Amino acid sequence: MKATEPTAEPAASAGADGVTEDRRRRKARQTRNALATAAIDLILEHGPAATTVEAIAERADVARRTFSRHFTGKEDAALDFVRGDGDRINTLLRARPADEPPLVAYRAAVAEWLADRENPAWHVRPRMRRLLALVDREPALFAAYERIRVDAQEESIRILAARLGTDDLQDVRPAVVVDAAAGVLTAALRLWARRAGDHDSGAADLADLVERAYDALTDEAAEAARHRRGR
Repeated sequence: MKATEPTAEPAASAGADGVTEDRRRRKARQTRNALATAAIDLILEHGPAATTVEAIAERADVARRTFSRHFTGKEDAALDFVRGDGDRINTLLRARPADEPPLVAYRAAVAEWLADRENPAWHVRPRMRRLLALVDREPALFAAYERIRVDAQEESIRILAARLGTDDLQDVRPAVVVDAAAGVLTAALRLWARRAGDHDSGAADLADLVERAYDALTDEAAEAARHRRGR
């Protein structure tokens, strides 16, 4: 019995290290979420100009330097949900069947993202609609939103290039598809946010609006193709 104890000890230690690492990651994620939530709360309560990083850190009950480990600024923190939803869309895009055309695959990934009821898109959660409406009116928030959106689209381009087996710097198709498809989604989100009024709900409303927006894109593209052939 005692002879076997030394060999069992390293395995237990390795397991403990794994548990410790998982705990650290969970703690980091909880801290990041607390900071993002505090940023949203304060910006919606007081406006971006009156919201400071120090106030966000205090609301989240962490040190100022902890904020800097997670975010570059208050706008980045408040819009962290945009980054998370972009990551989710890209994860779903990677999982689409290989034989789907790129535009079909991107549209399907967006539809899956919006249809997930167990882990709803952050865009349709309470107060996000108000924050998205604020993005259009506040230059600093808009700049942060655009930066996050472009990062997500660059990853989408790489995913589609890999699906097509092509070089995204030489083949224009991945960038064209992503810019068009993501542009449609952005247009639908902005229109949805402007219709918000005082209501936070609207998941089904947004999903329907996005579908109609993609139908408009494909219908216009088909009409343009017919016009070009008839010239």
